[in-house]
Amino acid sequence: MTRASEPSRRTVIAAAVAVAAVGAAGPAAAAPTARPTKASPNLVDNRAWTSYSDWRGGTAKGTRAVAGARPGLAIATPAGRTDYTDPHTGRTATWEYATWTSPVHRLAVPSTEVIASWNAHTPAGTWLQVELTGTYSDGTATPWYVMGRWAAGDQDIRRTSVDGQSDGKSSIWTDTFAIDDTASGLRLVSYRLRLTLYRTPGGGITPTVWRLGAMGSDIPDRFTVPASAPGLAQELRVPRYSQEIHAGQYPEYDNGGEAWCSPTSSQMIIEYWGRRPTPGQLAWVDPSYADPQVCHAARFTYDYQYAGCGNWPFNAAYAATYKDLQGVVTRLGSLGDLETLIAAGIPVITSQSFLKTELTGAGYGTSGHLMTVIGFTADGDVIANDPASPGDDAVRRVYQRREFENIWLRTKRYNASGKVVSGTGGVCYLYFPAHPSARRRKALAAVGVR
Repeated sequence: MTRASEPSRRTVIAAAVAVAAVGAAGPAAAAPTARPTKASPNLVDNRAWTSYSDWRGGTAKGTRAVAGARPGLAIATPAGRTDYTDPHTGRTATWEYATWTSPVHRLAVPSTEVIASWNAHTPAGTWLQVELTGTYSDGTATPWYVMGRWAAGDQDIRRTSVDGQSDGKSSIWTDTFAIDDTASGLRLVSYRLRLTLYRTPGGGITPTVWRLGAMGSDIPDRFTVPASAPGLAQELRVPRYSQEIHAGQYPEYDNGGEAWCSPTSSQMIIEYWGRRPTPGQLAWVDPSYADPQVCHAARFTYDYQYAGCGNWPFNAAYAATYKDLQGVVTRLGSLGDLETLIAAGIPVITSQSFLKTELTGAGYGTSGHLMTVIGFTADGDVIANDPASPGDDAVRRVYQRREFENIWLRTKRYNASGKVVSGTGGVCYLYFPAHPSARRRKALAAVGVR
């Protein structure tokens, strides 16, 4: 979390856009006492490539589809070699590479924003790049935009977003493609994604990508959203971790725990699904630090260009480095969508911003914060694991339903200075098994994720 007195980089970016526009079973859960409410009309399009037939489609240059329980894409015979100079270390190295380009996906929702997600295994000596190109509603095309350069580790390259990408109609803001002037009516109507897989020359190793996709959306400007009726009373048993106990630890990762809301939330959900780092993976952490896995999550979600741990796709990709987990970034349309997922045993990490007076009981204001929704009370209020808490025992919070849904789903708000700035419009992370149960597949499909 970033305090309201220190606007997050993402919020500064969002404000600039606004100005320009003038299988594994999860832990047991209590049975629900009411049916989830119906989701709001869909303003979001999700598309993902995950199957063997998906990977055999598209355009391959040096890649191959990998069959098996979890199909993927890997390097077959490299298409060539290239040099890459890491802007964060200054080191230049030569890499073999291969590419795969998706078929054109026509968006069911002509979109003002698109966010890509990917799940992959990148052993030492490998990394990947994700790019996007698309067609506007006026018939013209975007350039190829870099959506991320990523590796699970940090020994070969520094994972990074790429700043300064724009064509005068759209721009890339860290991890998000955004139309510059939404009031003009211009939208993105279709896109393709391109994967470039890299490896050390002659090594024979390869990254393997299991999931690649993107979420497009066109959420209308709104300061408030309609109130929803409660439809579920249920709470999931999710581990509780505080980011605040890590204040001052490893300041090279966005000044330490004070800003670690995203990786702390990610770690809670990863452990809900029964995964966690091994003792060997945690050996680098000072043994005097409590909850060392939170430090680990911060290091391995850190975006060296954004200079923070809050890159949304990097968090989803980090979750998917754990065995048989998937991670995606999407938008939900209502608390009814949240209830659908909670009823199926899937907790949700939500992104929101608010003044101290807008969320009773929080005790703080923030220009950008992630927390984990784990259930609903009998009155319909939101039960959240809020990492912005003084200790692990204080993480569980109950927030008023009406306040929570508004700060999460709105796209416009007033900051402490009275200036109009942007809200996230329902952005969230979903982490779930690679082979979810039929009940969970149905819940995910109900919110547009497959």
